[in-house]
Amino acid sequence: MTMRHFLTTADWSRSELQGLLDRAQAFKDGATSQALQGKSIALLFFNPSLRTRSSFDIGAYQLGGHAIFLDAKGATWPLEFADGAIMDGTEEEHVREAARVLSSFVDIIAIRCFPDFKDWQAEREDPMITAFAKHATVPVINMETIVHPCQELAMMLALQAHLGDVAGKDFLLTWVPHPKPLNTAVANSALLMASKFGMNIRMLIPDEVYRLDERYMSAAQGFVDEAGASLTVTSDVEAAYAGADAVYAKSWGALPFFGQWEGEAPYRAKGKDFMITPEKMALTNNAVVSHCLPMRRNVKIADAVVDSPAFLGIEEAGNRLHVQKAVMEALAQQGETS
Repeated sequence: MTMRHFLTTADWSRSELQGLLDRAQAFKDGATSQALQGKSIALLFFNPSLRTRSSFDIGAYQLGGHAIFLDAKGATWPLEFADGAIMDGTEEEHVREAARVLSSFVDIIAIRCFPDFKDWQAEREDPMITAFAKHATVPVINMETIVHPCQELAMMLALQAHLGDVAGKDFLLTWVPHPKPLNTAVANSALLMASKFGMNIRMLIPDEVYRLDERYMSAAQGFVDEAGASLTVTSDVEAAYAGADAVYAKSWGALPFFGQWEGEAPYRAKGKDFMITPEKMALTNNAVVSHCLPMRRNVKIADAVVDSPAFLGIEEAGNRLHVQKAVMEALAQQGETS
């Protein structure tokens, strides 16, 4: 049996993802597991975290295991990931060694590593976590790189709780304002997850430069085609909100300006009125609304919306614990026979 990683939901079938969601719901309802009894997970953080670190640490504990936090930006050796690299710079250790050594200590490796925002053509290959997955001899979990699969499992668990079967429902992924360009990871994953589950997707962006990487646009188009659903990209705010069943907010940087953000400013200005407001929500089909957090109030979403019963952001964040336990359990039990 080939060892599986959890790097992107694109690698998992809808039925497999639903199995993880069902197991997560069971955990949420009080089910217990000792799937990590006597086992450990290494949590490598190249970037800051609040929800991810705490939910993985607590989740491992609740599964009977031990989590070790590694500050990979400051408290471990700087890592090189490129094959054939001549390591005469700041990097002290290659992933080839680090991944194999960690694999001899722990049973799962989880990694959070954002892009460097320098060269999208290189960074779209997700080089750090890809190198770990190649050289590790234990399963690897993506805690957010250029996608955020755990976050979007949490999103889908919340959507199913409030909408039931989401197939055929209208899902609005809307770009929202932010003072600076951000990672596209959550937007990529929201697009993948909603399309895989057969939702009709509307992506609202201020300008065509905010289209997501073609890898994710094409994958989503394939998923909606398979499900008999649709994918529409628009800059028409009213049309995007009209009749929507779910609204998902995220800000992201325009990929054509990746690493050269000063040129993005006039395009970003086109979205200055894209904040989610009660007036926009009134156009929907009594939609639920969510955000991955952290979230800037009254920049991305108005207080009146965040503090309304329609907002699922806290529930979604809480779901992180349960979906990650389901993922850790599934990976830890690979190859086990009943």
